[in-house]
Amino acid sequence: MEIRDFLIRIKIGTNFGIKKQYQIYKEVREISNLSVTAWVQSTNLIKTNQKDELIAMLHSEALKQKIHANEQNGGILTILDEMYPALLQEIYCPPTVLFYNGNLSLIGRQRSIAIVGARMMTTYGEQAIKCLIPGVVTNQLTTVSGLAKGVDALVHQVTLANAGTTIAVIGNGLDVTYPKQNFLLQNQIKKEGLILSEYPMGAKPLRHHFVERNRIIAGLTTATCVVEAKKNSGSLITASLALSENRNVLAIPGSIFSGNSQGTNQLIAAGARPLIELDDVLDEITF
Repeated sequence: MEIRDFLIRIKIGTNFGIKKQYQIYKEVREISNLSVTAWVQSTNLIKTNQKDELIAMLHSEALKQKIHANEQNGGILTILDEMYPALLQEIYCPPTVLFYNGNLSLIGRQRSIAIVGARMMTTYGEQAIKCLIPGVVTNQLTTVSGLAKGVDALVHQVTLANAGTTIAVIGNGLDVTYPKQNFLLQNQIKKEGLILSEYPMGAKPLRHHFVERNRIIAGLTTATCVVEAKKNSGSLITASLALSENRNVLAIPGSIFSGNSQGTNQLIAAGARPLIELDDVLDEITF
């Protein structure tokens, strides 16, 4: 069995976490004359009582059909594939397998900017996005966000409305829409942009999925912009992940009296670049 197929079977057929999946990848990529079955039998990464079940999974016809269904629903990209972006390989615990719908060529563009923010967006945040995005598109930057309610959804919408390119990284299967109000937008991105997920068809939007997907949003670009964020919000997690990978972080400053600006102002106080105008973004994008 090819290692690529093995990684896909691990992703779809087991409950191993992202750290275990990456550890398996690091070990199996080094095997040469050893078969995958022999590796499973010899490795210390797999518990003894799990090995027989895992070997059976390698030859499961039902799992083969699940893999085929995921391929028919869009496509499957693995860390071994040529199209897998170099930027994403650099992050801590990069995804070994990604499922996608849309234009996969967008994933390798370094001319991109991650833009995230509050789900409960204010008029200020909306105005900032509508002011920023047209210039981003004019400079041929691809926007990357999480298709969540609020800032994320508007980033995708305004990008597409300006004939730009956008990537949505979601925390559930490609056949699931969350939140449901983004059903039409998700279909539009599927046709005109790219949707990525670390989770196979049918996967529900579990809480820990969104923390995990944030590292992919930050990892796909050299810079992350936070539009609005409360203290301890998911957007700040994305910004923190970007900083930990030595990526640039920008934040739109706001009123000290606005709860939605507490997080962004905090980022600026900690050293993030204030996003005042388009040039701030262009200066932080590295090619």
